[in-house]
Amino acid sequence: MTTPPIADSATSLAVTEDRLAWLALALTPQLGPRRILRAVERAGSPAKILSLGLTQLESLQFPAESAQFVFDGAARRAADQQLEDLEKTGASLLTYADELYPERLREIFDPPVLLWIRGNPQLLAQPSIAVVGTRHPTPYGTGMAEMLSRDLAARGLIILSGMARGIDTSAHRGAIAAKRPTIAVWGTGVDVIYPKENKSVAEQIVAGGGTIVSEYPLGTFPAPQNFPKRNRILSGMSVGVLVIEAGEYSGTRVTARCALEQNRDVYAVPGNVTNKNSWGPNTLIKQGAKLTATWEDVWEDLPTPVRVQLTAEGGPESGGGSGASLFSGGPEQGEPMHVQEARIMSLLRHDEALQLDEIMEKLEPELSSSEIFTALFELELAGRVRQLPGKNYVKTFGTRPHLSW
Repeated sequence: MTTPPIADSATSLAVTEDRLAWLALALTPQLGPRRILRAVERAGSPAKILSLGLTQLESLQFPAESAQFVFDGAARRAADQQLEDLEKTGASLLTYADELYPERLREIFDPPVLLWIRGNPQLLAQPSIAVVGTRHPTPYGTGMAEMLSRDLAARGLIILSGMARGIDTSAHRGAIAAKRPTIAVWGTGVDVIYPKENKSVAEQIVAGGGTIVSEYPLGTFPAPQNFPKRNRILSGMSVGVLVIEAGEYSGTRVTARCALEQNRDVYAVPGNVTNKNSWGPNTLIKQGAKLTATWEDVWEDLPTPVRVQLTAEGGPESGGGSGASLFSGGPEQGEPMHVQEARIMSLLRHDEALQLDEIMEKLEPELSSSEIFTALFELELAGRVRQLPGKNYVKTFGTRPHLSW
């Protein structure tokens, strides 16, 4: 398929007849990306399609409903309305012919002809890695997603995910913790936050120079079929896909399959074989995915041009020491720890939560309840411990404190 001419950056985001036509075609029922791209190739430009007669539209292999929608002017009216809504929300559009359209996404079988954007569109051209996984992670999965995303983001890779509950949200939070921009690809319109509890995460993404992307028009509400379709964009925009906890029938499998079909690298964090969420990554590793425990495992496997680019922009050689390890428990942390805190830390684990009553029962001979409460509070403030719902506690990743006696 011949690629339509690429618009230069000076005019790529201006409202031109061609851009309006791309939008009109994207809003036309029953027209998928490949059908639109073939039609544009045959007609010469998207604007010319809007001026064709009904018979000519059908000769482009448009379904009857689609041809009528364009011929009657309904497509043009829908595009005009969408542009008004865009202005109100502060969102923008990228068409397939725009210079800022991500080059890696052009390579996939059915690239979206239009992307709705909130935030920085230039971020889409930078090397990124998709971090995906279950919506119901274990504390271990949550910790690994945050740690790896933080460490990779700190070394220049853009963290890309879907902002779903669970691993996706943890990945974005890891990038935000590294004070780096991150990209969220939604299965809704960019004005429809889903899940609703992630409103603050969405705001932090945009405020931190990140980007929210969708191939769905403004006002599109979450529909189950949108999310598997969205996954091809996650893998298509990235240099690789990192899987952290996914069950046998998880939607994450769709993303991993898309990555393989798109010739993207697949990385997977190994998990406890008795946990159902470990089926996905452990199976991928058996099938050839790169076993991933630290950011170095991803870095060493990146294409040479990507590593050169990231190093020039401030990668590992300029950016600091090694990240926490899956096996080691993390780098040394400078601040000392009191004996009560150290005793609690010796009980807690990264991969399994311990309930407050269990902690108190185990430490009853040594520490009073007030000492335990105080120590847990200080550990949370220091970021060494995380409290989960139900007063359950786990160690965070990347910490191994010194003792102070």
